[in-house]
Amino acid sequence: MSESDLPVPSVPNARDAVRALRPSQIREVANAGFGVADVLPFWFGESDRVTPAFIRDAASAALAAGATFYTHNLGIAPLRAALAEYVSELHGTTSPDHIAVTSAGVNALMLAAQLVVGAGDRVVAVTPLWPNLVEIPKILGAHVETVALGYGERGWQLDLEQLLAALTPGTKMLLINSPNNPTGWVMSRDEQRAVLAHCRRHGIWIVADEVYERLYYAHAEPGAGDAHSRTAPSFLDLATRDERVICVNSFSKAWLMTGWRLGWIVAPASLMDDLGKLVEYNTSCAPDFVQQAGIAAVQQGERFTQELVLDLKASRDYLVRALSSVPGVDVKAPPGAMYLFFSMPGASRSLELCKALVREVGLGVAPGSAFGPQGEGFVRWCYACDTARLDAGVERLKRFLAQHGTH
Repeated sequence: MSESDLPVPSVPNARDAVRALRPSQIREVANAGFGVADVLPFWFGESDRVTPAFIRDAASAALAAGATFYTHNLGIAPLRAALAEYVSELHGTTSPDHIAVTSAGVNALMLAAQLVVGAGDRVVAVTPLWPNLVEIPKILGAHVETVALGYGERGWQLDLEQLLAALTPGTKMLLINSPNNPTGWVMSRDEQRAVLAHCRRHGIWIVADEVYERLYYAHAEPGAGDAHSRTAPSFLDLATRDERVICVNSFSKAWLMTGWRLGWIVAPASLMDDLGKLVEYNTSCAPDFVQQAGIAAVQQGERFTQELVLDLKASRDYLVRALSSVPGVDVKAPPGAMYLFFSMPGASRSLELCKALVREVGLGVAPGSAFGPQGEGFVRWCYACDTARLDAGVERLKRFLAQHGTH
């Protein structure tokens, strides 16, 4: 048989569940900005400030001391102890036996899903929502159903009865992100209490993405001392440490460590041996010198975090006032996170609108459709920057609307 007689091989593809994942529309808009001069990027969820010097110095010292080797799968003991103390101060007694260090918050979310979800399982998620949370269970073959927040005069609100009705017996996992990306919505203590009781009755796992818990403005004030004034309501305030609740957190937001890729999980001690196996087969461990930086963050960073929250609250209020003066814009000040999720002319086709904003006036915001169908009609603007940058962005928005006859 000659080579020409051999059957033509089929095109190699990833498995169907992976091919069906939706690509990031935030990245799609950002990619459209490459090569465009003087773009103002408000599309990603990070500050324009670098990580504080005391954290960078701790990593430098660890590198100089040779902290470049493998560590324990669940994290170095000093960091797990520091995180246990930090979580205990904010949410009640927590031991290192309930803490696992991960290579970023998103890695923690993947690990949490891998612990409890398999092919064919039913998962419920509250949306609009950062797409990673909705897509991660699908990688594992799970079926994800959504319950949408509603938007009105009070901003984004949860229909609690609708959520409870969706949490039927046989549901394996509930995904909650509060404070929420993209809306800034924060789940109230009473809502958490009702959801926790319902999930207890039906044996449903709660995976709570609480990476924005410190970016909470309802009680932000200088020198706030009470723990509940320094953090959004958390399921950790209500649940015991050994029930079906997994809380995911990250160093990215409260200490401006987005590029460091360091996070943690608070979970039942009974999961830790199996979680250690999953870490081994995913990343093996977080880098030692990065974990040393994490110790500095949680032990020395409280004053920095409180000042950061005040700065972000001021930026939020500033941008709300500025956007409220733009005809056709409907914006409300959210109680948490670092974004405004607002409607404006043209946002009914938000991806197309955001590409046009980049192309025509160099303004980079994220399309609401990136956060699911429930986000269409809105755009997301990260306000974690100085007011001069916000002013420049608002002026570009006004120019765009004027050019399109909507202002």
